[in-house]
Amino acid sequence: MDLTQGTIQEKTGRAKKMMLWFGIISLVMSFAGWTSAFVVSSTRPDWLSDFQMPEAFMMSVVIMLVSSVTLLVAKYALKNNNRPLATSMLLVTFALGIIFIYNQFSGFRDIINAGYNFTGPTSNVTMSYIYLIAIVHILHVVVGLICLLVVVINHFRNKYTAENMLGFELAATFWHFVDILWLYLFFFLYFFK
Repeated sequence: MDLTQGTIQEKTGRAKKMMLWFGIISLVMSFAGWTSAFVVSSTRPDWLSDFQMPEAFMMSVVIMLVSSVTLLVAKYALKNNNRPLATSMLLVTFALGIIFIYNQFSGFRDIINAGYNFTGPTSNVTMSYIYLIAIVHILHVVVGLICLLVVVINHFRNKYTAENMLGFELAATFWHFVDILWLYLFFFLYFFK
């Protein structure tokens, strides 16, 4: 397929998708760097190998998986002109994103209650890495929520149709990426101690 062919709208769509993928690849490289640093640091004598991941982090895995399913249902509904279902699934996805963030902070509270802060005399390098990785991920979930909010607003303005879903697809791709990223991070932190 010749990428120089097509209408201006098609070329713009391809360019926006390519830019999104460049961004996602750079994020993958960033998180790969942090998890690599986690692995290298695990040889330190002060490394905690017996910590337990907070249950709230485990619940976050389920929340993110369900949010990806609801977003897929919203896309399917929109493609089939079922606007009420698309609306409800978009709103549920947005709500699940907020619940995810709340759960993450509940997990931080559990870590603090266990006696570990991000910095200071009660900090530990292991927990500091977990804080860092989770907080940076939360920031990306916030970006995903902003994207979803734009999609919801555009949906109420009837911007999307089965033939014109570029903004929806870009936001959905980013949201699914953030979901997969949390799965990777959680299982990495859970199993690699």
